Amino acid sequence: MPEFTAEPNGAGRAIAVVASRFNEPIVQKLVDGALQALLAHGASLDDVDVVWVPGAWELPVAARYLLESERYDAIIALGAVIRGETAHFDFIAGECARGLQQLAVEFAVPVSFGVLTTEDGAQAAARAGGAHGNKGEDAALAALEMADLFDRLELARNAADGDQTS
Repeated sequence: MPEFTAEPNGAGRAIAVVASRFNEPIVQKLVDGALQALLAHGASLDDVDVVWVPGAWELPVAARYLLESERYDAIIALGAVIRGETAHFDFIAGECARGLQQLAVEFAVPVSFGVLTTEDGAQAAARAGGAHGNKGEDAALAALEMADLFDRLELARNAADGDQTS
């Protein structure tokens, strides 16, 4: 029985980081964490594009545009949606997550979800390099691992296809 595992490997991969300017002080820390993780795992800054959008609502449409270019091996979406006094949080957080997941499935390209959805600014800060780590780093590692997994699965598929034609 084959078993597939992967490593976060950024060597030679084209990566797009799509980041929300809303709550930018928090999101910039997520971007910094993602870039550090990408570099630590073999990515080159020459192969990484950072694309800023107004808010989390715009993350899926920007990710779609980038995926349609067929240039990227993975997309890392970063943002911070902090609950307020209205239902706005629920709509933005839910639709952002749904839109990004839909793109990952539709394009079969890793789209990593690094959008914080917190009750308050303190929780967001704790997850942007504070006591709970940096979720931008976590999202970058997940994107690299999934890209590596897809490569390994593709190699196995091609090998199986080759065996069937022998």
